[in-house]
Amino acid sequence: MDTAVSGSLPNTPALGLVTIGQAPRTDLRPDAEPLLPGVRLVEHGALDDDRFDGDAEDATRRLLAPEPGEAPLVSRLRDGRSVLLGHTALVPRMTEAVARAERDGAAATLVLCTGRFPAVTSTRPLLFAEPLVQRAVAALVGTEPVGIVCPHPDQAEDVARRWSEVLPGPVRAAGANPYAAPEQALAEVADAARALAADGASWLVLDCIGYTEEMRRAAARAAARPVLLARAVAVRMAAEAVAAFG
Repeated sequence: MDTAVSGSLPNTPALGLVTIGQAPRTDLRPDAEPLLPGVRLVEHGALDDDRFDGDAEDATRRLLAPEPGEAPLVSRLRDGRSVLLGHTALVPRMTEAVARAERDGAAATLVLCTGRFPAVTSTRPLLFAEPLVQRAVAALVGTEPVGIVCPHPDQAEDVARRWSEVLPGPVRAAGANPYAAPEQALAEVADAARALAADGASWLVLDCIGYTEEMRRAAARAAARPVLLARAVAVRMAAEAVAAFG
């Protein structure tokens, strides 16, 4: 799926955007496009060929669900609903989605997930949102305490552990679903931000590609703390990778 950004040319280097859910990510484009002037985007999703309609939906969700002991991942379907996913089921689907992006001309591909996918392969630079975001945050916050907002409460322990491997200061995590109905999502993000600030966080990170600029503003108002947005950090870094190809 090729989405040309205004002002870009068909032969300009493209950035592949690969979601662990379904493309296109219409929720992402309004925030991403201003950060990518002149960049051509090619979007693909790991679940683009999976069916979530009628009698097929229950079987598909069971097939993709986390295995026992796996930390869950959450992503967005094309129709705006969310789906709970496990790494094991996603890896071959992610590899194929990256290959499709490269066939569409992607000079580099950004994986739109803050989870870890070391087994996903590529022939061109493959950028993972998690290390891009974590290293940028680490450079900004120093030793100050950080609160991480993640999509699902069952992720909080794993998310806090992973961030604690990167940040020297205290780390806490709380859940807020970015894929809930709009007003509910804003309320959940605000509540999580407020709770993390009350627990001592000096900085907040909205650690999912699904969190929007509007959610960032809601978190900042609720917590009166600086809020870093994973999608913005990852997209800015990916734009630099594409620029390197001229």
